[in-house]
Amino acid sequence: MRRVAENRSTSETSVRVELDLDGAGRTTIATGVPFLDHMLNAFARHGHFDLDVEATGDLEVDAHHTVEDIGIVLGTAIGRAIGEGRGIRRFGHAAVPMDEALAEVALDCGGRAYLVFDAPFNGPSVGGIDVTLLLHFFESLCGHAGITLHVRAYGRNDHHRVEAIFKAVGVALRAAVALDGESLAVPSTKGVL
Repeated sequence: MRRVAENRSTSETSVRVELDLDGAGRTTIATGVPFLDHMLNAFARHGHFDLDVEATGDLEVDAHHTVEDIGIVLGTAIGRAIGEGRGIRRFGHAAVPMDEALAEVALDCGGRAYLVFDAPFNGPSVGGIDVTLLLHFFESLCGHAGITLHVRAYGRNDHHRVEAIFKAVGVALRAAVALDGESLAVPSTKGVL
């Protein structure tokens, strides 16, 4: 069950995601938003997830619907791949530097969706994407994956800062979904995530 496929089609977008939590970092990504392709590739490669993302959307309007729906579908895929969470470590953290930038991420795959995003940007856009869409992407992902995610990042270069964030989320998620090896229990005092 740690390998899933998810689809979402609306009047604004069509998104298909295939995710293997136990992959090797292989990716095929085509969203129509080149900077997001680059970031998703970094996320999957450094998380060692196999990830295929294919998306079309109303980019003639702007990238909002496409970016949001990719976050929704990827989050749904992550949540489904985690399933009951039996045997996972549940928590993960990472600190990833990229030149002058540093991203620190801590996350909990415990079924509770929450995002804390402390990463001020220098400009209104990066890689052709409004920086508010990056926050919205992670809100959508967390909401549909059932993940609590804390992100803190700094740096002079917005591209470096965002890339460090995506890499750190991949590394932290890899740690959180890793199988413990000692227990097949659900990692919760409640008995469920």
